[in-house]
Amino acid sequence: MRVCVIGTGYVGLVTGVCLAHIGHEVICVDNNEEKVKLMQSGQSPIFEPGLSELMQSAIQAQRISFTSDLAAGVSHGEILFIAVGTPPLPTGESDTRYVEAVARGIGSNLNGGYKVIVNKSTVPIGSGDWVRMIVLDGIAERQKSLVPAGGVPEEFPPAEIEADFDVVSNPEFLREGSAVFDTFNPDRIVLGSNSQKAIAMMKELYAPIVSRQFAADQSLPTVPVVVTDISSAEMVKYASNAFLATKISFINEVANICDRVGADVTQVAKGIGLDSRIGSKFLQAGIGWGGSCFPKDVSALIHTADDYGYEAQLLKAAVSVNQRQRLITIEKLQQVLKILKGKTVGLLGLTFKPDTDDMRDAPALDLIENLSRLGTKVKAFDPLVSQTGMRHGLSNVIVETDPERLADGCDALVLVTDWAQFRTLDYAKMSKLMNNPVIIDGRNFLDQESLEAVGFRYLGIGR
Repeated sequence: MRVCVIGTGYVGLVTGVCLAHIGHEVICVDNNEEKVKLMQSGQSPIFEPGLSELMQSAIQAQRISFTSDLAAGVSHGEILFIAVGTPPLPTGESDTRYVEAVARGIGSNLNGGYKVIVNKSTVPIGSGDWVRMIVLDGIAERQKSLVPAGGVPEEFPPAEIEADFDVVSNPEFLREGSAVFDTFNPDRIVLGSNSQKAIAMMKELYAPIVSRQFAADQSLPTVPVVVTDISSAEMVKYASNAFLATKISFINEVANICDRVGADVTQVAKGIGLDSRIGSKFLQAGIGWGGSCFPKDVSALIHTADDYGYEAQLLKAAVSVNQRQRLITIEKLQQVLKILKGKTVGLLGLTFKPDTDDMRDAPALDLIENLSRLGTKVKAFDPLVSQTGMRHGLSNVIVETDPERLADGCDALVLVTDWAQFRTLDYAKMSKLMNNPVIIDGRNFLDQESLEAVGFRYLGIGR
């Protein structure tokens, strides 16, 4: 099938590349010319394991191309994905200006033939009808532009622009760091529309994924396809992320109680996670959730509830717990080091999760800000950030190039991001380079016994 993906962030680029990999003809559109040139050269503008290889393969097979020409993309695609960002506004609601601009642009460039317009961006509930309205507005504006300034005789009216399209909500459930895997191995595919024709085309688009032709385990049953109305599909996305964020905040609340009563939250999480009604995923206590999705989506759902006269108290509590959790490591540092002014603290990891270079709403940023405010010298090492030289938002931290340089002269280390390679660092050497071999394991990720055997004082979260 012919596909156009508008927006080449995490969601758009991964979607476009993976659809090309399974055999579709894809054009990816972005208004950033430099980004387009980079992608045309075969380079991915984002770090995502496995993405660059698939992208280069699809380019060589001539199944994907990149352009800044929206008209060309709209003309090409039978299915048009809107995959632009919806960043949070200070109020907590989503900024939908980019979605609106794309929808209007699609309307301005529709030129006959049936199209399925797919909301892949995370948009406020009820946006399906809104996107349809904006597309129609774009068509009307284009129709108006065909009329000369002086008007035209009634017997020669301009031809009506044909516009045959349906809007589908198709939320994404991709995890940064495993987005390619998640695309080929989804738990479900959600399609929201009242149009049987649009749903049929979307099912055809995803057929190779539904039948697990590209799955890691092709023996599994077919992927469930959930067909709903548009608003329900949009709510599925928000409710999924809100539940997962709440689950993390719950186990962090339990961890803080464990700290006070002498229990070990890792054992508690194992005990409750074996209950099939609960499950073990997202029960890893730590320093809180961050990134681009959980904070934005939970806030947007709270804001939507407020708009409709309902106070989402549980979700507000989940946010409050998460904000407080980010300061737990500072409390632990104060317990061990007492006065932090004049001390040096090293952070192991900066990104909000491993296998990504994403720093959006990363807990590390709060730690840096608060430690700096307390007069602490902050250093950090991150496998990706240290390598790429990114420094945006990192003015109050010294980014070191290796773990030993990080440890040198530190009064304590804090594990912030659970990168796999952090399990196997030379901690014996690092402990000898430190003024005070203390480590706060902000993810309960490291082996306490082996660290204590090489001289570290180990403190976990809720342990």
